[in-house]
Amino acid sequence: MDNSFSLKTKVVNSKEYLFDELRKKWILSTAEELVRQQFWKYLNLIKKYPKSLIAIEKKIVINGLNKRFDLLVFDKLGKPHIIIECKSPKVKIDQKTLDQVLSYQNKLVANFIVLTNGLKSYCIEIDLELRKASYIKEIPEHSIG
Repeated sequence: MDNSFSLKTKVVNSKEYLFDELRKKWILSTAEELVRQQFWKYLNLIKKYPKSLIAIEKKIVINGLNKRFDLLVFDKLGKPHIIIECKSPKVKIDQKTLDQVLSYQNKLVANFIVLTNGLKSYCIEIDLELRKASYIKEIPEHSIG
């Protein structure tokens, strides 16, 4: 993802905040939050997923623990389609990151998983019937119909 999308920002008490159009509120600007904001805009503006199908930082319960996924794209039937795990550019995407998103996958059962730190992104297609995962070059575009 080599696009940079504009974000509304403001400074309060010497801390920078950015306006999250999905959550419709100001969020403290962190390196991870910037990746999250840029990525959903990429999904919306480049890959053509409507905002109405993108959820950001929602709670899910896994093994009795409250967890939050970064981004989730639903298909037109409202089923999980793509789970996106965002990290700060300083954080290396590794097995721990993959394990984290796989725990969400066990609960949400999506067709794709994306791991990104804004510098590197990995996209994995999940064949739910064959229970197979394979890396693909990029996220598929939203298909209408």
